[in-house]
Amino acid sequence: MAVILVTNDDGVRSQGIIALFRAMQELGDAYIVAPDRERSAVSHALTLHRPLKAEELTEHIYAVNGTPTDCIAIGVNKILPERPALIVSGINKGGNVGDDITYSGTVSAAIEGTIMGIPSFAVSIVGEKNFHLDTAAYYSIEIAKYTLEKSLPYDTLLNVNLPNVKKENIYGVKFTRQGKRIYDNAIQETYDPKGEKHFWIGGGTPYWEHGEDTDINAVQKGYVSITPIHLDLTNYSALEFLKKTLFPVHKQA
Repeated sequence: MAVILVTNDDGVRSQGIIALFRAMQELGDAYIVAPDRERSAVSHALTLHRPLKAEELTEHIYAVNGTPTDCIAIGVNKILPERPALIVSGINKGGNVGDDITYSGTVSAAIEGTIMGIPSFAVSIVGEKNFHLDTAAYYSIEIAKYTLEKSLPYDTLLNVNLPNVKKENIYGVKFTRQGKRIYDNAIQETYDPKGEKHFWIGGGTPYWEHGEDTDINAVQKGYVSITPIHLDLTNYSALEFLKKTLFPVHKQA
């Protein structure tokens, strides 16, 4: 039976991770190794300045006082009985589309699994409340089945986003590219009782790049978005351009 590692950035007690864990139990020997509290927007942070502790809450469920990336590292190397065949991160309460993926702890857990050479995907629901976890769980099972059977391309993870609707209201699945989003007025000023100014990051109005093949467009139209994310961030066309134009600091070999 395949060992499956489940994690998230919403915390080990999140309803989303419990729904995902139960879904993965249908396919293999599932384990949860997840942060002991919410760790949203920590990106691919790894804890280096203090020791970490893993607490077994119940059979196959562990809480780690660290980041999602910490959970993958500790889970794979120290907790699980064998190397997992699959890593699934989620179900995140809130979307991870466009530039969100660079901040997301949920996606970063899947990135860490991919770095280790383990097929991985992240699952998120684009919404704010009353999340349809059963819809996300259903599609997670289908994607996990495929991944366990076919694996994934080298250095590639899947970033899955679903509209927050019932399963029967999903129009289908689209394979998409990462969209682009810019926030306006995302830094708020606030003052403490002593009158000292502080800054609060978050909120603001999002502006989306238009594109029929983007992740956010697919979700807005009622489709499940599956975006393959490659770990090699090199812009190869820019690389060739800079070589050909002899960028001033470029030295010929």
